[in-house]
Amino acid sequence: MLMRTTVIASAALALMATMAQAHSWADCVDWRFKDKSKPSYRASDGECFAWARQYPVKSGVAFAGLDSYSPARHYQQEPKDFTACSDRVHGREPGADETRQNPISKAYGGKWGAMAVAKAGDTQCVRWPAKNHAVKNEKEKFVFINMPKTLLTKDPNQSQFSKANIAKIPFKNCNDISGDTDRTPCGGCFKIPEELETGTYVVQWRWELNDNEFYTSCWDIAVTGASKPEVGDNSTTVAPAPLGGTTSVFAELAEN
Repeated sequence: MLMRTTVIASAALALMATMAQAHSWADCVDWRFKDKSKPSYRASDGECFAWARQYPVKSGVAFAGLDSYSPARHYQQEPKDFTACSDRVHGREPGADETRQNPISKAYGGKWGAMAVAKAGDTQCVRWPAKNHAVKNEKEKFVFINMPKTLLTKDPNQSQFSKANIAKIPFKNCNDISGDTDRTPCGGCFKIPEELETGTYVVQWRWELNDNEFYTSCWDIAVTGASKPEVGDNSTTVAPAPLGGTTSVFAELAEN
């Protein structure tokens, strides 16, 4: 009896440790609701059209499971340097490679998810897993969407990203899934700045779990902007089609 009690207690402690170590990331960077009047981040209520850099859409891992994948998707910044996008080297918890690729399209298509596309002024929505941090007794923290409004040749550092904040979203903006606080889907929306010129921009999802404890995801977005054609130029600029397709392989696996 004592041995059985010890085993149960050990299992409970292991479960608590797993829950305590569960951290989030941007699962989808262009989530579209099937019914805009009833926004929901459940797989049955929407579809993903774009992902962060080098996101393994063909891994077969269910929604919220990529923290156990290799390399793990969540990335915790190291306060000493706050490397903005995971490079698999820096960080208290190094994540997958989300550095800018050359060309940028190298991070999308094939085994990776599609790149985001939008028009200046569009609203886009991002989805993330709760990972046990959307429970009622946990203090609300926020997700910061950072997007520099200039075309860059390299990723900004964290200070530059933070100065380019365009949205602040409550992390606990989630669909309530009873009994599964790990895989509860959460999300929020932000507006692409209207004044952007046509080009490819970088966006950062940055979640503050505790004071000075941050997790990030980075992606690129091809924007058709407000730039005006020169006099005599009758051409029309069209945003490129998403690279790598648009159907989420997680849809049939998520939240079942």
